[in-house]
Amino acid sequence: MCYTQNRFNALLSACVLSLVATAGWSQSLTWLGTLPGYDRSYANAVSADGAVVVGWATNAAGRYRAFRWTASGGMQDLGTLPGYVYSYAYGVSADGAVVVGEAYSATMRSRAFRWTASGGMQDFGTLSGGNWSLAYAVSADGSVVVGRATNAASQGRASRWTASGGTQDLGHLGSNNSAALGVSADGAVVVGEAGNAARYQRAFRWTASGGMQDLGDLGGCCSTAYAVSADGAVVVGRASIAGGQSRAFRWTASGGMQDLGTLPGYDRSYAYGVSADGAVVVGTAGQWHALRWTASGGMEDLNTTYASLLTNGSVLREARAISPDGRYIVGYGYNAATRQHEAFLLDTGFPLRGDVDRNGCVDDADLLQVLFAFGGRGYRNEDLNWDGTIDDADLLQVLFNFGSGC
Repeated sequence: MCYTQNRFNALLSACVLSLVATAGWSQSLTWLGTLPGYDRSYANAVSADGAVVVGWATNAAGRYRAFRWTASGGMQDLGTLPGYVYSYAYGVSADGAVVVGEAYSATMRSRAFRWTASGGMQDFGTLSGGNWSLAYAVSADGSVVVGRATNAASQGRASRWTASGGTQDLGHLGSNNSAALGVSADGAVVVGEAGNAARYQRAFRWTASGGMQDLGDLGGCCSTAYAVSADGAVVVGRASIAGGQSRAFRWTASGGMQDLGTLPGYDRSYAYGVSADGAVVVGTAGQWHALRWTASGGMEDLNTTYASLLTNGSVLREARAISPDGRYIVGYGYNAATRQHEAFLLDTGFPLRGDVDRNGCVDDADLLQVLFAFGGRGYRNEDLNWDGTIDDADLLQVLFNFGSGC
């Protein structure tokens, strides 16, 4: 603790003159545009700081291409694998450096890829004897990739890839098919869907020690898990109810599968993303209205909450992912200004940078939380830059924003 306190005192002395108190928070909606020559884009994932967004867009030839967007560089076409025609980006690491997805050939064969700026787009193969694969999500540090791959019997299986272990078959729930759609921050917990003995798709949660667990349903036949909290404790997705419609759900071991309902006037909803602490869920409802759910506020239409950011006729249709702290939301909608379906980045402005306890004020309590967790494992609220360690960088973020919102 002495070392931690001394480090804190040094940081405080260095930064105290730069502290500026501000009130409230700003909100913004950024339409990400498209690749040159065409009119459609779709965002699937966002980095921890909201600076990098990935997805797919059509190029001038009308072909789908994976993109990586930054505010400074705009939308970058990531290309595709040699000999392939299309590509789609589905996941991104916390720092935005690693992108994963799939590339499609002209004969509609797909291969999972992992992209970095230094290495470009790399095919990381499939299961032994298989001939296609897809990558849907990546761990916070970019080292674990999950998706789907075929085995020697041409069965599609949920897969988990690491550089040291290659592609691992995660099994199924009684029928020979499954897909991994989400992964925890450390790569230890995987979620997705798998066929059961009755050949119904069921949401699953997988760990190395426990294998694949069926998470059940909401009274219907089927369910799918799309995302999981940083620690693997909260799972979100969609499940059918007795009437046959799909409803967004939030699952925990203690509470089971909770029906999150839907927006007024709509009969269905889907949950696609969840914040690191499992408290904020995003998705879509009914005829494609982007939604957000919290325990305190319930389900809200993002088009209503952020109506002031939308020009007349613009609509946020799907919210596909949310940043770990719950501040940034990405998806796609209709941009009335360009008359195009475009990817969007919504900065809700909350939590404020450095607001560890999420109370709208960056103060002593936030400093203390970081100090008491200093040197520990990250991927939680105290890990403000989401790099896996609670350290000087996190203290600095609190200090530079000290007084904001108070």
